[in-house]
Amino acid sequence: MSTKVRAASHAGSWYTDSETQLNEQLSDFLSRVNPTDDTYPIKGCKAVIAPHAGYSYSGPAAAWAYKAIDTDAIKRVFILGPSHHIYLDGCALSNCDTYETPIGNLPLDLDTVQELRATGDFESLTQRSDEDEHSLEMHLPYVRKIFEGKDIKIVPIMVGAINKASEARYGALLAPYLAREDTFCVVSSDFCHWGTRFSYTYYYPDASPSAGGIKLSRATSPSSTYPIYESITRLDHEAMKILTVPPSSAADAHAKFTNYLAETRNTICGRHPIGVLFGALSKLEEAENTTPTVKWVRYEQSSHCHTIKDSSVSYASAWIRF
Repeated sequence: MSTKVRAASHAGSWYTDSETQLNEQLSDFLSRVNPTDDTYPIKGCKAVIAPHAGYSYSGPAAAWAYKAIDTDAIKRVFILGPSHHIYLDGCALSNCDTYETPIGNLPLDLDTVQELRATGDFESLTQRSDEDEHSLEMHLPYVRKIFEGKDIKIVPIMVGAINKASEARYGALLAPYLAREDTFCVVSSDFCHWGTRFSYTYYYPDASPSAGGIKLSRATSPSSTYPIYESITRLDHEAMKILTVPPSSAADAHAKFTNYLAETRNTICGRHPIGVLFGALSKLEEAENTTPTVKWVRYEQSSHCHTIKDSSVSYASAWIRF
């Protein structure tokens, strides 16, 4: 039976297609991770949240998540990423058997994919839609690198524009899988996309916690004492604080994150995959009496915005234990 392979369609543009260069680049990114208050890898780490931009932009930030992974006993890796190119009112599965990377291919866990498909809750991706999407692909080389020499399979899931109830429903569906000792989860998300080219210019006019946000325009300029990039940092860290567990439970964090997004409209492109993960964590809190830990370990911006003409994308990485 022939194997259906998803090509590494962004290799050679978003990241190098050279096996040697990519391997060296990932090794370099990982070598520069130097946590001061954690001992890496994190024992019992079961999931990470990491960005998915071109490696020259977000590769170093993503390394802070990947170096935290405790690879012992892991056989299966779920990868949840947002859809940038097609509209999905739900989640979708690949029809491929293997995902290609320049440093070694990753076979899909076809048994698990079939189990999920049999629920009737998942759509199927066309080959073109699968290969057009970068949010899943940008994690494949990192997964292959971190699990180098290990026999693992992946379960890629594209997450659509779903509401909180659907996030909780898909999370509950995935929770029994994520609870297994041999299963890991990668959640793909960048943080704030700021600038007119993203149709998002939300801005806090000063550093006061009580300062409400406004929309900058050519007629409304930022304060000379509070740069735009500092406002973006505050905006993103508000989300990161909400998504830090403890002190909140995962269920409370999920609810607060939904409210935060409704208020700020922060352009966190992986907000729905994050919501599915927190839906799963909420289900595990309820059904398994687990106490998850979500810790954010890195935050960067692609550039510093000073005027309405500027733009940037933020990158944040976290590890999760439960």
